Amino acid sequence: MLNIVLFGPPGAGKGTQSEKIIQKYNLTHLSTGDLFRKHLGEGTELGLLARKYMDEGRLVPDEVVIGMVGEKIRSTSETSGFIFDGFPRTVAQAQALDHLMEQHSMSISGMIALEVDEDILKERIRERGKTSGRVDDQDENKIKTRIEVYLKETLPVAEYYKAQGKLKKINGVGTIDGIFSDISEVIDKY
Repeated sequence: MLNIVLFGPPGAGKGTQSEKIIQKYNLTHLSTGDLFRKHLGEGTELGLLARKYMDEGRLVPDEVVIGMVGEKIRSTSETSGFIFDGFPRTVAQAQALDHLMEQHSMSISGMIALEVDEDILKERIRERGKTSGRVDDQDENKIKTRIEVYLKETLPVAEYYKAQGKLKKINGVGTIDGIFSDISEVIDKY
């Protein structure tokens, strides 16, 4: 099985690239954002709790996220693997994901990290905010908070996978197809 963590700051292009990876490699998309939106759309208690954190630009607590991810893995049978998009966001989540994968006789094949300059990220998020309807894509302070949270709390996850020899960095600036070509080169080596 091919299990990939697609990594990068908000606005790096993870969503765009994950769609292309899913099509080419027949992977199951596992996005915590999608899981949260599902719960929000259904008005569950978990969804309302997730909304509170998301609207503040903060991370949803690990136990909530891990439970949702575990449920998705257990309920998916016919797949060539998973692409984790926006997860794990903390080292504790990465450790929990490794443990969860081991329980299902799987492991993470590698992490692909999209690298993008902070000014470009802010511009991309503002542009996305014009059509996404996401509160945290439209407010300058929330955009700044999201990037700060990424740098402080999420970036160490890359070091976690680097220590396992699983981190590959990709320049996230360029054409969508050009970036995808670079990503495909990495995946094909897995």
